[in-house]
Amino acid sequence: MTTRMAKMIFYVGTLTSGILFLALTFDTHKQISALTNADRLSDEVVAGKRVFEKYNCNDCHTILGFGGYYSPDLTRVYSRRGEEYIRRIVARPEVAFANSFRKMPQQNLTEQEIDYLVEFFRWVNDIDTHDWPPQDSKKRISSATKRLLEGATMSPGAALFKEHNCFDCHQLGGIGGDSGPALDEIGRIRDKETIKRIILNPQEVNPDAQMPAFDLPQDQIEQIADFLSRQGGE
Repeated sequence: MTTRMAKMIFYVGTLTSGILFLALTFDTHKQISALTNADRLSDEVVAGKRVFEKYNCNDCHTILGFGGYYSPDLTRVYSRRGEEYIRRIVARPEVAFANSFRKMPQQNLTEQEIDYLVEFFRWVNDIDTHDWPPQDSKKRISSATKRLLEGATMSPGAALFKEHNCFDCHQLGGIGGDSGPALDEIGRIRDKETIKRIILNPQEVNPDAQMPAFDLPQDQIEQIADFLSRQGGE
């Protein structure tokens, strides 16, 4: 290859890349309003963003790709956990993480600050991020569940346990999170009917429970409860 040819490849490649970058940037800016639901950017959402920044939540959490990796990503926390869970964990993190080596500090947010934070998470949750982060992708969950259900050793209840992100807080066989109790012996401690009640309304069984209620079809509750009731049994 001659020097002239190498220079031509460099110039053409650089120019092409530059044009492509500018075109994609222009296209992205055209879509920002629709992708971010700009019409729903209320005063409460803006106030929630300020609360998020005031307490330096980004030091431990990522959101929309920015922040620390010590604690879970919060981009889809509203759909993953629900409003009531967010409120409880922000108000009383010392209870929620009592059994975890990772501790969330008690920031003593006011009720209004929590309201604003919930509105901020609700708005971020609906931003079209093109299926990012991948752990919250509905497509990924569906395909993973399909593979589990097709497996010979995985029961439908176990697949649903995984699909509904129960491993985020609970451990089975040493796998999973530790913000909630391990469930290896749950079948010996609780009967199936009690487990079903816990899934539907944890606070009915334990008023101090930090677990969110799961509004699931009856057949799914039945399958999950059946799976858990066998843990620690015979």
